[in-house]
Amino acid sequence: MITRIREVRRARGMTLDEVARACTPPTTPQTIGRLETGTRTVSVGWLNRIASALGVDAADLVDHPEPAELPVVAVLGGNGAVAPKREALVVPPKVGAGQIALTVAASNGDYRSGDEVWLERIGPDEFAHALNRDILVPRPAGRFLFGRLIGREDGKLHLLPPGAGGRQSVVADPPWAAVAVRLVRAL
Repeated sequence: MITRIREVRRARGMTLDEVARACTPPTTPQTIGRLETGTRTVSVGWLNRIASALGVDAADLVDHPEPAELPVVAVLGGNGAVAPKREALVVPPKVGAGQIALTVAASNGDYRSGDEVWLERIGPDEFAHALNRDILVPRPAGRFLFGRLIGREDGKLHLLPPGAGGRQSVVADPPWAAVAVRLVRAL
């Protein structure tokens, strides 16, 4: 069985030791490491223990050969929620090549603490297609600038920060940018 234990653990920002201690009953970091790498067989019991320690469903730790689909049972419109006129399915998003993420630690503008923003990297030749969209731009020394792209001229990008009353920032000749394409928010 192919598992995603390592990917989920890293996404949660936990070490092997933290996961091992969070298991009920606690186990060793070596055991978690062996289960991650497949050198030890992962049983349903272990999947449930590790999922509980990571705060996810056990199904989130397993690679499924078939894509998951969700049936659409209602459509929300101006008059409230109604049954769909025909059968429909929603397919959860797949991560594409070149996608990166930004996590929100504190509420800022339309973004709330805990949000994940999925972004697609673009090159300078595609910056014009990102006008009036939220983008992430690299800055020197490992810093970044995130905001609405409101203008582009002579290789300079003009961005407004997400919060109200922020001042426009200008970034000259960034090597790449990343356009926000999906907001993931837990309800």
